[in-house]
Amino acid sequence: MKRVKICDIPVDVLTMEQTVDIIDNAITERRTIHHVVINAAKLVNAQKDQELKRSITDCDIINADGQAIVWASRFLNVPLPERVAGIDLMDELVKLSSRKKYKVFLLGAKEDIVQKVSRIYKERYGDDIIAGYRNGYFRKEEELQVAQQIADSKADILFVAMSSPKKEIFLNTYKKEINIPFIMGVGGSFDVVAGFVKRAPMWMQKTGMEWFFRVIQEPKRMWKRYLVGNSEFIYLILKEKFKPKIKSA
Repeated sequence: MKRVKICDIPVDVLTMEQTVDIIDNAITERRTIHHVVINAAKLVNAQKDQELKRSITDCDIINADGQAIVWASRFLNVPLPERVAGIDLMDELVKLSSRKKYKVFLLGAKEDIVQKVSRIYKERYGDDIIAGYRNGYFRKEEELQVAQQIADSKADILFVAMSSPKKEIFLNTYKKEINIPFIMGVGGSFDVVAGFVKRAPMWMQKTGMEWFFRVIQEPKRMWKRYLVGNSEFIYLILKEKFKPKIKSA
């Protein structure tokens, strides 16, 4: 796989189809793949949080989740082919699991939400698709126990719907104990699948305006986060674009 760097964060040059193929092969061969997606906010936070940055760079597949990352890659002359959004990849992998008889473990969100996601997937694809589930509310001293619960489920795929950087650090810390072929963080995707949160219309997704849709839904909580975060992201990309080039001897 070819990788490029954006503000010192590596991103794989992959399409959705290529990403799914790599994951499918790894599950078939029982190889472990740790996956992560990058958006503008995560790229900004990784500049300040070294544990988060290490949890990203240690991953086997790093996809561009946000359209802003794809645009930035083109502006920096290291173009990525397309956006591979985490929620869309999760959807593709659930469909793949139904076809290939893979089993999925769901970790994260509130109990009623993760239960509903499990029920929805079972109704659509059959009871056998879910290896197990657990809500995302547990203490640090319970983390190893949670990792062991996932391992004991014999799942092929783990989706972790927790906030960043908690999910990235948890997966990077316990992936050996979890010991299943494919693990990825999916943020708030369970809320969307369960119908508690609406996803932005397709035109907003394609134009990079999903963040604005979230601000409209939760203005008090989100406006400052995106105003500051997006401004920092633009500053970092401009700084990267115009930084002095080091001449070789």
